Amino acid sequence: MSDQTKPPMSDLPPDPSAEPSVDPSEDLSEATTAADDARHSAKMAKKKAARDKIMATKSGEKGLIIVHTGAGKGKSSSGFGMILRCIAHGMPSAVVQFIKGAWDTGERRLLTENFGDMCQFFAMGEGFTWETQDKTRDIAAAKAGWEKAKELIRDETVRFVLLDEINIALRYDYLDVAEVVEFLTTEKPPLTHVVLTGRNAKDDLIEIADLVTEMTLIKHPFRSGIKGQPGVEF
Repeated sequence: MSDQTKPPMSDLPPDPSAEPSVDPSEDLSEATTAADDARHSAKMAKKKAARDKIMATKSGEKGLIIVHTGAGKGKSSSGFGMILRCIAHGMPSAVVQFIKGAWDTGERRLLTENFGDMCQFFAMGEGFTWETQDKTRDIAAAKAGWEKAKELIRDETVRFVLLDEINIALRYDYLDVAEVVEFLTTEKPPLTHVVLTGRNAKDDLIEIADLVTEMTLIKHPFRSGIKGQPGVEF
Protein backbone atom coordinates (compact mmCIF):
# COMPACT_ATOMS: atom_id res chain seq x y z
CA MET A 1 0.00 0.00 0.00
CA SER A 2 1.37 3.39 -0.99
CA ASP A 3 1.50 6.34 1.34
CA GLN A 4 -1.41 7.79 -0.55
CA THR A 5 -3.57 4.71 0.17
CA LYS A 6 -2.69 4.31 3.87
CA PRO A 7 -5.51 5.47 6.13
CA PRO A 8 -4.71 8.45 8.32
CA MET A 9 -3.59 7.67 11.89
CA SER A 10 -6.85 8.97 13.28
CA ASP A 11 -8.75 6.38 11.24
CA LEU A 12 -6.72 3.42 12.51
CA PRO A 13 -8.36 1.20 15.18
CA PRO A 14 -6.87 1.67 18.68
CA ASP A 15 -4.04 -0.63 19.69
CA PRO A 16 -5.13 -2.41 22.90
CA SER A 17 -1.52 -2.94 23.91
CA ALA A 18 -0.87 0.81 23.89
CA GLU A 19 -3.76 1.63 26.23
CA PRO A 20 -2.88 1.93 29.94
CA SER A 21 -4.45 -0.77 32.08
CA VAL A 22 -6.81 0.70 34.68
CA ASP A 23 -7.57 -1.43 37.76
CA PRO A 24 -10.63 -0.12 39.62
CA SER A 25 -9.27 -1.63 42.82
CA GLU A 26 -6.31 0.77 42.67
CA ASP A 27 -8.59 3.78 42.90
CA LEU A 28 -10.41 2.14 45.82
CA SER A 29 -7.11 1.36 47.56
CA GLU A 30 -5.91 4.95 47.16
CA ALA A 31 -9.20 6.25 48.52
CA THR A 32 -9.00 3.88 51.50
CA THR A 33 -5.42 4.95 52.23
CA ALA A 34 -6.40 8.61 52.07
CA ALA A 35 -9.30 7.98 54.42
CA ASP A 36 -7.04 6.07 56.84
CA ASP A 37 -4.49 8.88 56.77
CA ALA A 38 -7.19 11.43 57.48
CA ARG A 39 -8.53 9.40 60.41
CA HIS A 40 -5.02 8.93 61.79
CA SER A 41 -4.27 12.66 61.52
CA ALA A 42 -7.51 13.54 63.28
CA LYS A 43 -6.84 10.99 66.01
CA MET A 44 -3.29 12.24 66.60
CA ALA A 45 -4.45 15.86 66.60
CA LYS A 46 -7.00 15.01 69.29
CA LYS A 47 -4.39 13.10 71.26
CA LYS A 48 -1.91 16.01 71.02
CA ALA A 49 -4.53 18.48 72.22
CA ALA A 50 -5.27 16.27 75.24
CA ARG A 51 -1.56 15.80 75.93
CA ASP A 52 -0.89 19.54 75.66
CA LYS A 53 -3.70 20.20 78.12
CA ILE A 54 -2.17 17.76 80.62
CA MET A 55 1.35 19.15 80.14
CA ALA A 56 0.10 22.69 80.74
CA THR A 57 -0.67 21.66 84.34
CA LYS A 58 2.84 20.20 84.93
CA SER A 59 5.09 23.12 85.75
CA GLY A 60 6.64 22.15 89.09
CA GLU A 61 10.13 20.79 89.69
CA LYS A 62 11.48 18.92 92.70
CA GLY A 63 14.25 16.58 93.64
CA LEU A 64 12.89 13.07 93.33
CA ILE A 65 13.30 9.97 95.45
CA ILE A 66 13.45 7.15 92.91
CA VAL A 67 13.41 3.42 93.63
CA HIS A 68 14.44 0.73 91.15
CA THR A 69 13.59 -2.72 92.43
CA GLY A 70 12.40 -6.13 91.30
CA ALA A 71 13.99 -9.43 90.23
CA GLY A 72 14.61 -8.35 86.63
CA LYS A 73 17.77 -6.89 85.18
CA GLY A 74 18.17 -3.15 84.65
CA LYS A 75 18.00 -1.52 88.08
CA SER A 76 21.60 -0.32 88.25
CA SER A 77 21.80 0.07 84.47
CA SER A 78 18.93 2.55 84.55
CA GLY A 79 20.50 4.47 87.42
CA PHE A 80 23.80 4.82 85.58
CA GLY A 81 21.94 5.91 82.46
CA MET A 82 20.50 8.77 84.52
CA ILE A 83 24.00 9.64 85.74
CA LEU A 84 25.12 10.08 82.12
CA ARG A 85 22.12 12.29 81.42
CA CYS A 86 23.03 14.46 84.39
CA ILE A 87 26.60 14.78 83.18
CA ALA A 88 25.36 15.83 79.74
CA HIS A 89 23.26 18.54 81.42
CA GLY A 90 26.18 19.75 83.51
CA MET A 91 24.67 18.47 86.76
CA PRO A 92 27.26 17.28 89.31
CA SER A 93 26.51 13.72 90.39
CA ALA A 94 27.73 11.00 92.74
CA VAL A 95 27.60 7.23 93.09
CA VAL A 96 27.84 5.14 96.25
CA GLN A 97 28.01 1.39 95.60
CA PHE A 98 26.94 -0.68 98.60
CA ILE A 99 27.56 -4.20 97.29
CA LYS A 100 29.50 -4.26 94.03
CA GLY A 101 32.42 -2.23 95.31
CA ALA A 102 35.02 -4.88 94.51
CA TRP A 103 33.90 -5.25 90.89
CA ASP A 104 35.76 -3.69 87.98
CA THR A 105 32.69 -2.52 86.10
CA GLY A 106 32.37 -0.64 82.83
CA GLU A 107 30.39 2.16 84.44
CA ARG A 108 33.04 2.65 87.11
CA ARG A 109 35.83 2.83 84.53
CA LEU A 110 33.90 5.22 82.32
CA LEU A 111 32.94 7.63 85.08
CA THR A 112 36.20 7.68 87.03
CA GLU A 113 38.46 7.87 83.97
CA ASN A 114 36.47 10.33 81.89
CA PHE A 115 34.02 12.24 84.08
CA GLY A 116 35.69 12.40 87.47
CA ASP A 117 35.12 16.15 87.55
CA MET A 118 31.36 15.68 87.16
CA CYS A 119 30.70 12.45 89.04
CA GLN A 120 32.18 11.37 92.36
CA PHE A 121 32.38 7.59 92.63
CA PHE A 122 32.63 5.66 95.91
CA ALA A 123 32.79 1.87 95.88
CA MET A 124 32.03 1.06 99.52
CA GLY A 125 30.89 -2.55 99.26
CA GLU A 126 33.10 -5.63 99.32
CA GLY A 127 30.93 -8.02 97.32
CA PHE A 128 27.74 -9.99 97.83
CA THR A 129 27.03 -11.39 101.29
CA TRP A 130 27.70 -14.96 100.19
CA GLU A 131 31.13 -13.88 98.99
CA THR A 132 32.30 -12.03 102.09
CA GLN A 133 30.69 -14.50 104.53
CA ASP A 134 31.33 -11.98 107.28
CA LYS A 135 28.20 -10.23 108.57
CA THR A 136 30.06 -7.86 110.86
CA ARG A 137 32.24 -6.66 107.99
CA ASP A 138 29.21 -6.32 105.71
CA ILE A 139 27.39 -4.19 108.28
CA ALA A 140 30.42 -1.97 108.77
CA ALA A 141 30.79 -1.48 105.01
CA ALA A 142 27.08 -0.66 104.62
CA LYS A 143 27.20 1.89 107.43
CA ALA A 144 30.30 3.51 105.97
CA GLY A 145 28.53 3.71 102.63
CA TRP A 146 25.48 5.31 104.23
CA GLU A 147 27.59 7.92 105.99
CA LYS A 148 29.20 8.83 102.66
CA ALA A 149 25.76 8.91 101.03
CA LYS A 150 24.43 11.35 103.63
CA GLU A 151 27.44 13.59 103.13
CA LEU A 152 26.89 13.69 99.38
CA ILE A 153 23.13 14.21 99.59
CA ARG A 154 23.53 17.10 102.03
CA ASP A 155 25.84 18.85 99.54
CA GLU A 156 23.43 20.94 97.46
CA THR A 157 25.96 21.27 94.66
CA VAL A 158 25.56 17.52 93.99
CA ARG A 159 22.31 17.33 92.06
CA PHE A 160 22.00 13.57 91.64
CA VAL A 161 23.07 10.73 93.96
CA LEU A 162 22.87 7.06 93.00
CA LEU A 163 22.80 4.64 95.94
CA ASP A 164 23.52 1.46 94.03
CA GLU A 165 22.27 -1.78 95.65
CA ILE A 166 21.37 -0.06 98.92
CA ASN A 167 18.14 -2.04 98.95
CA ILE A 168 20.13 -5.22 99.56
CA ALA A 169 21.77 -3.66 102.61
CA LEU A 170 18.32 -2.61 103.82
CA ARG A 171 16.85 -6.03 103.12
CA TYR A 172 19.38 -7.72 105.41
CA ASP A 173 18.95 -4.98 108.02
CA TYR A 174 22.54 -3.86 107.70
CA LEU A 175 21.01 -0.38 107.68
CA ASP A 176 17.93 0.87 109.52
CA VAL A 177 15.26 1.66 106.95
CA ALA A 178 13.57 4.07 109.37
CA GLU A 179 16.78 6.11 109.55
CA VAL A 180 17.10 6.16 105.75
CA VAL A 181 13.48 7.23 105.32
CA GLU A 182 13.78 9.91 108.00
CA PHE A 183 16.92 11.34 106.41
CA LEU A 184 15.51 11.42 102.88
CA THR A 185 12.29 13.09 103.96
CA THR A 186 13.86 15.70 106.25
CA GLU A 187 17.40 16.42 105.08
CA LYS A 188 17.50 15.88 101.31
CA PRO A 189 17.76 19.26 99.57
CA PRO A 190 14.62 20.18 97.58
CA LEU A 191 16.22 19.85 94.12
CA THR A 192 18.47 16.83 94.71
CA HIS A 193 17.51 13.56 93.04
CA VAL A 194 18.31 10.32 94.87
CA VAL A 195 18.04 6.89 93.22
CA LEU A 196 18.04 3.74 95.34
CA THR A 197 18.48 0.42 93.54
CA GLY A 198 18.31 -3.26 94.42
CA ARG A 199 15.83 -6.07 94.85
CA ASN A 200 13.26 -6.30 97.62
CA ALA A 201 12.87 -2.60 98.34
CA LYS A 202 11.32 -2.04 101.75
CA ASP A 203 7.69 -0.93 101.85
CA ASP A 204 8.56 2.12 103.96
CA LEU A 205 10.98 3.27 101.27
CA ILE A 206 8.46 2.70 98.49
CA GLU A 207 5.92 4.72 100.45
CA ILE A 208 8.01 7.90 100.45
CA ALA A 209 9.35 7.53 96.90
CA ASP A 210 8.16 9.78 94.08
CA LEU A 211 8.93 7.22 91.39
CA VAL A 212 9.09 3.44 91.81
CA THR A 213 9.86 0.98 89.03
CA GLU A 214 9.80 -2.79 89.46
CA MET A 215 11.92 -4.69 86.94
CA THR A 216 10.13 -7.95 86.10
CA LEU A 217 12.16 -11.05 85.27
CA ILE A 218 10.78 -12.84 82.22
CA LYS A 219 13.92 -14.48 80.80
CA HIS A 220 17.57 -14.36 81.83
CA PRO A 221 20.55 -16.05 80.12
CA PHE A 222 22.03 -17.04 83.50
CA ARG A 223 19.33 -19.69 83.76
CA SER A 224 20.57 -21.15 80.48
CA GLY A 225 24.13 -21.43 81.69
CA ILE A 226 25.40 -18.10 80.35
CA LYS A 227 27.67 -16.18 82.69
CA GLY A 228 27.61 -12.44 83.26
CA GLN A 229 29.33 -10.68 80.36
CA PRO A 230 31.13 -7.33 79.96
CA GLY A 231 28.89 -4.65 78.51
CA VAL A 232 25.73 -6.49 79.56
CA GLU A 233 26.14 -7.25 83.25
CA PHE A 234 29.11 -5.09 84.25
